[in-house]
Amino acid sequence: MKKIIIMIILASVAWFAYQEFAPNSPSKVKKARPIANVVVAKAAMELVRDEVEALGTSKAYESITVTPKVTEVVTKINFSDGDSVEKGRLLVQLQDREQVARVTVARVRVSDHMRELERIRSLVTSQTIAELERDRLQTLIDTTKAELVQAQSALKDRTITAPFKGRLGLRQISVGSLVSPGTVITTLDDISIIKLDFSVPERFLQSLAIGKNVEATAVAFPDELFTGQVVSIDSRVNPTTRAVTVRAEIANARHRLLPGMLMKVKLIKESREALILPESAIIPIQDRHYVYLVNDENVVFKKEVELGLRKRGWVEVLTGVELGEQVVIRGILKVRPGDKVKVQFSENFSFLKEAKVGPTA
Repeated sequence: MKKIIIMIILASVAWFAYQEFAPNSPSKVKKARPIANVVVAKAAMELVRDEVEALGTSKAYESITVTPKVTEVVTKINFSDGDSVEKGRLLVQLQDREQVARVTVARVRVSDHMRELERIRSLVTSQTIAELERDRLQTLIDTTKAELVQAQSALKDRTITAPFKGRLGLRQISVGSLVSPGTVITTLDDISIIKLDFSVPERFLQSLAIGKNVEATAVAFPDELFTGQVVSIDSRVNPTTRAVTVRAEIANARHRLLPGMLMKVKLIKESREALILPESAIIPIQDRHYVYLVNDENVVFKKEVELGLRKRGWVEVLTGVELGEQVVIRGILKVRPGDKVKVQFSENFSFLKEAKVGPTA
């Protein structure tokens, strides 16, 4: 029995040895790896933008709260809510009968003194009347002229007009109301141009300049893009937020934008041609970045790249990839350098026409 067991063991060892060391043994035959399918994109030069995003508040180009200078009763209102008015248009007339009378009296006094001065000039020349009398009359004329100017100013204060062209707000008074300095009559805004103030972190100060382009969107008009330019930069950095206020102006000929609106702003620091790829093509290894390229024989090889700006799934490639080279963007985990692959080209990505990359404020 023992001899039978020993023979079985020896036969098993001989069989395994044959399987391991025989030149045509199954263990020596390598299984061929299947050819993987990958999706590639050709590297292309496109327009990219280095931009800063921020939130801004719209303001009218000119804006005032219409209030009276004096305490008086309203006798006439010459506008309606939301009217567009020209410069100098009468808005409100206050009671002015007393001021009209004072102007009339002052004019009569000036005319009377002027006539009297004309009468005595010849007499002064012939020394019939002393020069002292002429000087007295001249003083009276100067005094009454000043009184006339004062009366005219008081009369003008009873007439409230638009100081510039713009759009009125809601009317807050009625005819017969007793108004006084500080009483709000309405508001007047010039919104033909909108001022847009927004904050930019101080680290971007070096790239800020008058004339930089901005793009803005509003919640009220999500599908409309408003463009403008930077017109001024604040002279101080806010010590709390470490940001500087930048002001841009946006043309608003259709008066769609109103003061006080919250707007999302993009300050375009730089616009240039660059080579960009989908971020899915990038293989990060420690502090370096690589891509898989496919040559004319559909063989994969690895290349180190240097990256520039990146945002929203796209990245700028500074070095390592040449224009027109095929870069693997999907199927990276299925292949290794030296593998032969089946290539499928990516669809026409929209980023090739509208890539906008940059830091966000």
